[in-house]
Amino acid sequence: MTEVWMALPYTKPPLSLNDRGASRGASFAKAAATRTLREQVVALAEAAGLPRNLDHVTVQLHYRPRDNRRRDTDNLVATLKPIADALTPGKQARTVTRAGKTRRLPAQAGYGMVADDTPHYMSKPEPIIHPAIKGEPGLLWVTVTWQTVAEAVAEVAARQQLTA
Repeated sequence: MTEVWMALPYTKPPLSLNDRGASRGASFAKAAATRTLREQVVALAEAAGLPRNLDHVTVQLHYRPRDNRRRDTDNLVATLKPIADALTPGKQARTVTRAGKTRRLPAQAGYGMVADDTPHYMSKPEPIIHPAIKGEPGLLWVTVTWQTVAEAVAEVAARQQLTA
């Protein structure tokens, strides 16, 4: 099994489920933050030389806040979603028509590590909040874990030898 640790360039989560898109400006700001996060994760995946076209990966978000105030992991899911999306193939810019209105959807960055972020291709366990370290800034990172077919075959063979 292979695990890669990628530090994200944030001291706190850039997106939260508590964020409200109540105004048009807030909606645009959230879309911009989502796009930036996806692009950063694609760049980190390329820099780490992550493989492409795997059968399955596990993506785990970790957060070490700057202090030990109470926080719930549910709010981190808003940050985890664009990270997971960034590891799938990107989407080309396209035009859609709904209810007689045509609009252009922008391209979305993607790395192509797995075909989709559905459970068949990707596991996304609940994010982990680590205890703060006094005097240290917050830290946000993601671990990506996968197993190649050869590793899986070797693991099965080892288990069979143990039971024989």
